[in-house]
Amino acid sequence: MEDLERIQAEEDSILSTADNCCKLHSTYTNRELSWLSFNERVLEEAAREGIPLANRLNYLAIYQSNLDEFFRVRVGALTYQSLLPEQTCENKTGLNAREQLAAIMAKARELNLRKEEIYRSLRLRLAERGIRLLDMKALTAEQSKYLVKSFKLSVARLLSPVVVGKRKRLPFFRNYGTYAVARLRGKKGKADKTKLGIVYCGASALPRLISVPWEEKSYVLTDELVLYCLPRMFKKFTVEDKALVRVTRNADIRAQELLVANEDYRAFMTELMKKRNRLMPVRLEATQGAGEDFIRSLCADLRVAEDNVFFHSAPLNFAFFYQLQDHLPEEPTRYYRHRFPQRYTQFRAGESILSQVRQRDRLLSYPYDSMEPFLDLLHEAAEAKAVEAIRMTLYRLAPNSRIVELLIMAAENGKRVEVLLELKARFDEENNIRWSRRLEQAGCKVVYGLSQLKVHAKLCLISGKEEDGPFYISYVGTGNFNEKTAQLYTDYGLLTARSAVGQAVERVFCALMAGESVSEAPPLLAAPHGLQRRMLELMEQEISKAEAGRPAYIGIKINALTDKKIIDQLIMASKAGVQVELLVRGICCLKPGIPGETENIRVVSVVGRFLEHSRVYIFGQGETESIFISSADFMTRNAANRVEVALLVLDAGIKEQLRGMFRTMMRDNYQAWEQQADGSYQRVSNTAEELNSQEYFFAKAYEIAAGRK
Repeated sequence: MEDLERIQAEEDSILSTADNCCKLHSTYTNRELSWLSFNERVLEEAAREGIPLANRLNYLAIYQSNLDEFFRVRVGALTYQSLLPEQTCENKTGLNAREQLAAIMAKARELNLRKEEIYRSLRLRLAERGIRLLDMKALTAEQSKYLVKSFKLSVARLLSPVVVGKRKRLPFFRNYGTYAVARLRGKKGKADKTKLGIVYCGASALPRLISVPWEEKSYVLTDELVLYCLPRMFKKFTVEDKALVRVTRNADIRAQELLVANEDYRAFMTELMKKRNRLMPVRLEATQGAGEDFIRSLCADLRVAEDNVFFHSAPLNFAFFYQLQDHLPEEPTRYYRHRFPQRYTQFRAGESILSQVRQRDRLLSYPYDSMEPFLDLLHEAAEAKAVEAIRMTLYRLAPNSRIVELLIMAAENGKRVEVLLELKARFDEENNIRWSRRLEQAGCKVVYGLSQLKVHAKLCLISGKEEDGPFYISYVGTGNFNEKTAQLYTDYGLLTARSAVGQAVERVFCALMAGESVSEAPPLLAAPHGLQRRMLELMEQEISKAEAGRPAYIGIKINALTDKKIIDQLIMASKAGVQVELLVRGICCLKPGIPGETENIRVVSVVGRFLEHSRVYIFGQGETESIFISSADFMTRNAANRVEVALLVLDAGIKEQLRGMFRTMMRDNYQAWEQQADGSYQRVSNTAEELNSQEYFFAKAYEIAAGRK
């Protein structure tokens, strides 16, 4: 507790200093600290007793993966900014890059202590179920001797120890790679100097866990065994100090700033990915117990700031959790109850999907609804004589994408297939490059995105001609065309045969294929030219209603809220008396509930079994109500640096469904957190009957599907 109190005091001091220097505004929260708060909510799911043990292990691994990416992207960008001679302040809280980094490090250290507390608790829960992770230091001499022998026979041959000295440079430390590192001293002669011994522990052939024979379902971590055996690997030296370490490298590399005119874009991105993996480290993690001088020297060698070192008593990598889950006892509470996306909530079995969409608009709500009807639609389109063209935007694809295979089938059947495949989708670039080659080889026309903008819109357009004239089938979605994440993320996909929507989507595609972005395409709103402006106008309309004494309402479901123009307009709406309800899963830079400022705003974050990813905008109530689904969060990057779309929903039944789901989530009292006026979050707790919105939606999907079969 003393460490936790010290770190909290350090964080408070940093933020207090920044407040005095930069006049921190009470209605705003810093983006980076808000994100860390979101990841803290993920971490707390790992501590929750009512969640199955295997899933609690998953949450801890997800927390670590989230934090890794945060350091690579956000800390990487801030580190670069902190080196610039002039420090600009962030536009909401007034913190400059150095102040943000200091606050991030303080909060990350606080979370690290909580993570290790939760890890110890989970380790005890595993032991209660007969699964034990053994500490090398706690083994008997006989047990240690056995493991050393096992190490020599099965592990040592897979390792390549390196001694660094004058004639051997420090090897490259891979991003996220775990290394056993030792400070070595020669055993002979006073001329011998200190050297460094390094062993990479991340080879794919290495098991993450090693079972022991004296106790069933008991294991030691391979990394810890390698560290223990370092003296046997460097027999010519004395091991003076040692530690397991892990490096996180910057990933903030911006393609559009480096691309040379007329350069082969795909080849350029391929080379850029190689460069990104070798950018400077922004974090060094090490096991506790290593000497300060040793770590300081290692920081100098790796060019890591000493303030960016984190010490852990828990393992540096929780990937082994997935292996442990297989050994948990077979019991009903081992995992979440199995839930399967339903095929028949919106479509009748055995009938053409194309014809059913032409009858009326349909809304697929993932993961409660299956993506299979959309895949069936693509399959039909690939073979239907009346279909002439299929156009699609692709951002993140499944590793074995059936969608790509269906597009290839359509091209091979003589359809015109045009694909906007965004190569700048962070950390999916290599996967997208691979798929782009497959699509081109099949005869598809592939465009790799726009030079200055990421194409984040989720669109598909099927067009053709029948006896009664041309027809369009449009799909406008909130999430990726990815069969895997459609089972894990909540998203919407609206299918419609409305000509006005089809023509608008066609305008978007024509512009994209020409290397441009549209400014107007009603009933679609499109970024970067018009979406933000229209959102502000719709908010202004609600403000006018409230000022006239009429009921006024704004309901928004997004992943992140950072756009200052939008935030300031929401504050104005609150002051005018507009009721504002925000479902914001992650970053929220607006503090609700502040008297005279944001007292009419409520902010809820749902963190549960499925990742809340859908975006819905609701303005007004009753006859004046407008509802949109969109690919865009309310972030500056979405408004200014991306091609996004929002679709005005016209079907009354779909509007009712979206409205109902939004209200249900606002009533969630099982997996919802509510933001307080000071920016902190508390679990929603009330006397109402327990409502887990995600489980409720799945139960409804099962019920509807059963009635349709």
